[in-house]
Amino acid sequence: MITDENNYVRRVLITEAAMEVIDTLRKRFGTDLMFHQSGGCCDGSSPMCFEKGDFKVGGNDIWMDKVYGCDFFMSADQFEYWKHTQLTLDVTPGRGSSFSLEIPMGIRFMIRSRLFTMEEIQNLIPTKTGEEYLQAELEN
Repeated sequence: MITDENNYVRRVLITEAAMEVIDTLRKRFGTDLMFHQSGGCCDGSSPMCFEKGDFKVGGNDIWMDKVYGCDFFMSADQFEYWKHTQLTLDVTPGRGSSFSLEIPMGIRFMIRSRLFTMEEIQNLIPTKTGEEYLQAELEN
């Protein structure tokens, strides 16, 4: 069981390969990054990487966790399907057809998943709506 500093079970994990891609993107863009998984068809169901703030989140988005320093959001409808699942952010060769920052590198982010155990479900990191997340950002 992987937990954060408050002993909450992490909702989103990351592979070493995905960390390396994020490091490359941070150097290239010189800014913080964020992820959003919309749940739309085709590439919309893959996590997309943006410069922080380039994707406008709102009440229909759920902040799930921070992964390797990046906020990870999912559309509320999609979250209903995935809320009992731990996600692992990974990369794979191939060129997606989205606006995600890694696409020109000939790779794409993807999700691997597993169901949480009953014990883990009792200790999940709390989520926030996009509006709650934005309000907290303004207060900090």
